[in-house]
Amino acid sequence: MSTQFVKYENNPVMGSSELGTCFDVYVTRANGRYRMDFSWRPKRSLAVTFSDDGIHWEAPQITLPNTEESGWEHHVNRNCVLKIDGTYKMWYTGQQNDKSYIGYAESEDGICFHRVQAEPIMVADRPWEQPSVMNPCVLFENGVYKMWYAAGENYEPNVLAYAESEDGIHWNKYGTDPVFAADPKNIYEQNRVGGCQVIKTPDMGYVMFYIGYETIDKAQICVAHSPNGITDWEKSPFNPIVTPTPDQWDADACYKPSILWNEETQQWMLWYNGRKRYDEYIGYVYKKGRELF
Repeated sequence: MSTQFVKYENNPVMGSSELGTCFDVYVTRANGRYRMDFSWRPKRSLAVTFSDDGIHWEAPQITLPNTEESGWEHHVNRNCVLKIDGTYKMWYTGQQNDKSYIGYAESEDGICFHRVQAEPIMVADRPWEQPSVMNPCVLFENGVYKMWYAAGENYEPNVLAYAESEDGIHWNKYGTDPVFAADPKNIYEQNRVGGCQVIKTPDMGYVMFYIGYETIDKAQICVAHSPNGITDWEKSPFNPIVTPTPDQWDADACYKPSILWNEETQQWMLWYNGRKRYDEYIGYVYKKGRELF
């Protein structure tokens, strides 16, 4: 059985010189359609696009614009969107003055989001978080919101941490240390780890797809799993699962993954942002069969 993800031959699937940099996606599927929430750098905003097959995407629409008024959202990016009890809920990153924060917004139609409060819902207040918290990934389980987020340096974060909430707004951070860090023995993540998506599975526990940084400029996609999503993380022997392709559009780095399991086709579907020099677009890879570890 193949353990490798295969890159779609006509990548990238989203982004162009006209649209500009598109990055850090979060893909969901409902009613047979795919929804991609992503960061739109030229607009300093968050946007959404839709697709019938996960490959061909519609023209994007801005869902949450930046604002100068709040003092922490000169740029907004790196979000996660869930639909819970008929309401679309968004956790996102606000950036200003070389710091990052996590904010929260809601929407009835999934397109036009409004901020629930003027202040961020999470700030960097632990020594290992300074000066930034970013890249929230949220699951809602048994009435509890669970968030995995990246923290550390503002250009590229260093570690992954965990928090819980009863309302999605007020968060209790777990422990006194991050829950996931780079292993310097693994060359593919010897520099740091960053933005992740965590899913809960019936056969592998909590599975985390994350960025491993070989250097600050070379990034690859990796995977690990844990019985509870907090401790005892086991990294896949097949890491890294998605790597840059020399001379191609993602020649320098493969960043923030978003993953779905397609039950009908029995394959993993994964979207990521690839970079070649200053250009950054969204690509798609897939893998037949469920084996990851």
